[in-house]
Amino acid sequence: MKAKILPGIPHQTEGAFHDTEKTKNLGSLEMSDMKYRIIKTNFLAVNYWKDFGGKGSAEFRLYDLDGNFKTTQPTQGDFIRINIPGPGDLKAKGYDWVKIIKLTNELSLEDELECLTMVTQPSEEPGDSSGHIAHFYSKKSTASFRVAKGKDFVRIGIYGRNELSNVSNSGFFGRIRNFFIASGGFVQLTKL
Repeated sequence: MKAKILPGIPHQTEGAFHDTEKTKNLGSLEMSDMKYRIIKTNFLAVNYWKDFGGKGSAEFRLYDLDGNFKTTQPTQGDFIRINIPGPGDLKAKGYDWVKIIKLTNELSLEDELECLTMVTQPSEEPGDSSGHIAHFYSKKSTASFRVAKGKDFVRIGIYGRNELSNVSNSGFFGRIRNFFIASGGFVQLTKL
């Protein structure tokens, strides 16, 4: 199986990947417009993702470039702090971090009328210049979140690319943690 090739989603070159998506047929443009507005609003409410994911899901918090907590919509360059169930990155106080490297809203892509894409990449904590990637995947990895609407459907997807375990700057226990999480346990959880 090969990784899907989609506009705005990084290409798969090495390591693991996953394509997790769900399409809901709604029967009319009016229904797809209404559902898409709701999904798009929820998608941009990063601080509430845990509420949508339910009990046992990871907690997400949005921060700006300077490390200040944000209550507004995400923008390119912002950071997302992730608190996954279980042990976190020891050097980052138990959290994993990603940076939003791309945020686009596009119109008229093939069968889709509108598409909002957020591409994230494992990163250091905001303001940390040590080079320590506070995440279980390496900096080469990306996770792309995508919501789209068509004439009679909405589609939600998460696309992981170049998923390699973070084994640098992690210490012995950090490497073990990152290996086990990156090896599939967390990927399976995100698919749920």
